[in-house]
Formats: sequence, structure tokens, C-alpha cells
Amino acid sequence: MSSSSVQDARARRLLVSLALTGLIFLAELAGGLWTRSLALLSDSAHVFMDVFALGLSYLALRAAALPADDRHTFGFHRLQVLAALANGATLLLIAFEILREAWARFQNPETVLAGPMLVIAVLGLGVNLVVALMLRQHDHSDLNIRSAFLHVLGDALASVGVIVAGIAILLTGWLWLDPLVSVLIGLLILFSSGRVLKESMHILAEGMPAGMTARAIADAMRRIPGVTEVHDLHVWTVAPGFVALSAHVVLQDQALSQTAGIMTALKDALLEGFEIRHTTIQCECAACGQGQAISPEAIDVNPGEVPRK
Repeated sequence: MSSSSVQDARARRLLVSLALTGLIFLAELAGGLWTRSLALLSDSAHVFMDVFALGLSYLALRAAALPADDRHTFGFHRLQVLAALANGATLLLIAFEILREAWARFQNPETVLAGPMLVIAVLGLGVNLVVALMLRQHDHSDLNIRSAFLHVLGDALASVGVIVAGIAILLTGWLWLDPLVSVLIGLLILFSSGRVLKESMHILAEGMPAGMTARAIADAMRRIPGVTEVHDLHVWTVAPGFVALSAHVVLQDQALSQTAGIMTALKDALLEGFEIRHTTIQCECAACGQGQAISPEAIDVNPGEVPRK
């Protein structure tokens, strides 16, 4: 199957998943207002997070396919990062509002229609499991789809919490279980939004992917025969899964035609060791004085080992 066919298949699955999850969001939001269940309303907020994550994944697939132009030479990959930042900030506010309302409910418990609350939560769990299975069938080397899958899986766990609370309220009448479950869901949203914000800010600040260091990358490049020094090294994340590198390498004195093999070896080492595909490497016969050389004495990896991402 061609790459375009794979992309189209992923897009179709994401659209179906987005539609199903959107219906559950509306059902849980309306059901939470009807039954006065804060746990159900909290779960609807978490489902909204899934809707945004699925929509973001779909937009990322389409945006990545757009060609670069004169003003956007990297294309439009950063749009997904900006959307994720807005998503994380919104969810942070939602989490604090859920916790605030839960505190008020602990002090003044409200009557909850546990039966309808339970039915809606069961329907939500069923749809979440269907969507999770749809996304699970795809290649999870795709970061966007994998993150969307984890969002949906987390919401399925939250739905289980609402179901347990509904059953317990029906059997015991303990109304405090409803705000208790909403607190747990609020903390789950708070944790998730914190991760989204942290990753988004790290990418926008031109940070490296987790598990990489400039010293380890420079050491792997320096191991290539013929390379004597690496300086002015820059590695940054354009978007999740899209890492770029630029560097100056000092080579032993040799004919220009001989540098082609070294360049190929450098690119292969960066791809195999760190999954860096977009590289810009400048070859020199002596250090140009630009940037800073990365000393091999401070490298914290085992000799002969190329760390992997």
C-alpha cells in the first residue's frame, strides 16, 4: 500500500473516531447537566480532551502533507504544536474548575440521578473501547495516533470510575462518591494537560526530543572515520517526530570527492542512532570559529555505544 493510501486510511479512521467521540461528549455533557452528576460532567470534559486530540491528529496528518512555500520552508508542522499548547491551557482551566466545583459539592452534596448517570457512562465506555480498538489497529510508530489512542484509553478508565460511582450511589446513597470521582478525573486531566503544556513549550523553545543530548550526538558523529571535530551543533524539534540538525564538522585534509562517503556515514549514524532524518552538515578543513566545540571528555555514554532515541 502506498504512503498516500496509508495516510488516507488513517485520516478516515480518525474522522470516524472523532465523530463517535464527539457524540459521546455531547451525550455526557447533556446527561451530566440532567442528572446533576459532577463526575459525569468531569468525564465529559475529559472526552472533550479526546475530541481535541483526535481533531489535532487529523489536522496534523493534513498539515504534514501541505508543501513548504517561500515563507514556510519547514511546511506547517508547527500548527499541531500551537494547537496542542492551546489545548493544554484550556484543559488546565477545566481541571481547576472541576476541582473547585468538587470542593463545593463536598460541602453541600446534591442529589444525583444515579440510574441515568450509570446508563450514559456505560454507553460512553462502550464507544471509547470501540474507538480505542480502531486506533489500535494502526501502526503506532505514528506519534499523533499513538497519543490520541492514549487519550481515549485514559477516558475509558475515567468512564469506569463514573460507572463504579453510579453503582455505589444506587446501592448506598453516598452522594459524596460523585465529587470524589470527579476529583480523580480532574487530577487525571490536570496531569494530562501538564504533559501537553510541557511538551509543547519544549518544542516551541527549540528543545531536543527526550533521551537525546548534544554530547551524545557529537560523540556519535566524531566516531565516523575522518571526522576530527564537531562544533556549532544544533538539534531541535520542528514537530513531534520531525527532528532537525545542523552542524559543522572538521575533516582530515582530503579531496572533496572523498567527503561524500563521510557525509553518507554521518547521515546513516544520525538516522540509525537518533532517528534524525533532516540534517544540514557543513564540512571544513579547520574550525571556522563559529559556535562551540563539544568536548568528548564530558560524554556520559559507554565507549563504542551509540545511544538510541
